[in-house]
Amino acid sequence: MNSDSAAAGHVDHGKTTLLDRIRGTSVARREPGQITQWIGASLLPAETIRERYGDALEQLRSQVRIPGLLLIDTPGHESFSNLRRRGGSAADIAILVIDLTKGVEPQTEESIEILKSRRTPFVIAANKLDLVPGWRRVDAKSMRETILQQPPETQMEIENRLYTMMGSISKLGLNADRFDRIKDFTKTIAIVPTSAKTGDGIRELLAVVIGLTQSYMKEELLTSSGPARGTVLEVKEEVGLGVTVNGIIYDGSLSVGDEIVLGGKGGPIVTVVRAILV
Repeated sequence: MNSDSAAAGHVDHGKTTLLDRIRGTSVARREPGQITQWIGASLLPAETIRERYGDALEQLRSQVRIPGLLLIDTPGHESFSNLRRRGGSAADIAILVIDLTKGVEPQTEESIEILKSRRTPFVIAANKLDLVPGWRRVDAKSMRETILQQPPETQMEIENRLYTMMGSISKLGLNADRFDRIKDFTKTIAIVPTSAKTGDGIRELLAVVIGLTQSYMKEELLTSSGPARGTVLEVKEEVGLGVTVNGIIYDGSLSVGDEIVLGGKGGPIVTVVRAILV
């Protein structure tokens, strides 16, 4: 089964842009005000991951053994709290995107509380690394080398911002550290410095997400052959189709003609699957 990964965080911290960089798309540019107003899901097959990041992942001693990653983009704006909760519920593992130049903000804290309440493991992408004063692109084999090749004052600025972030997260009852300093990933949340704009840190972020999924979530990714169980992400009207449901099936199988039961505001909704669009 694919690993379902949700991107969460405060508005304008770069969630959609980061996923765009991973997927090779440009969804953020098409969104009103570049603010995600719905939950979008897209599949990144293992073959695609290997094609784009295979060499880099091998350098990090990370092999892709899962079928792929299902990436879920959740809104960061405070007006879309309910959508964010649904995105958190659907995820096996989450990428919490935090603007390195701004640190932990209100929707960041809310996202952490949602993930904690759902017992959803997560990795932190300390995004917008390119906006740290003095940052420059370098040709390096790893994020650690990239940081070490920055001017001393820039290295210190990055460290100070990371420690401030770690302190804010500690106040929420969690331990976090830069990913390459962690000895036990079950006790400490990994922080991966990234830049969605330049692509720095993306391979390390994927390596950590894939590594955690394959090492600690094997049972969660097993599926049965029985009736489908899933999570509804959103309900919307599609031209020519009528009312459609966007959802994620996390166990069992679903076919056209199957009878399904959905949780509605006024009680259970019983209907028949007329079509499956992927």
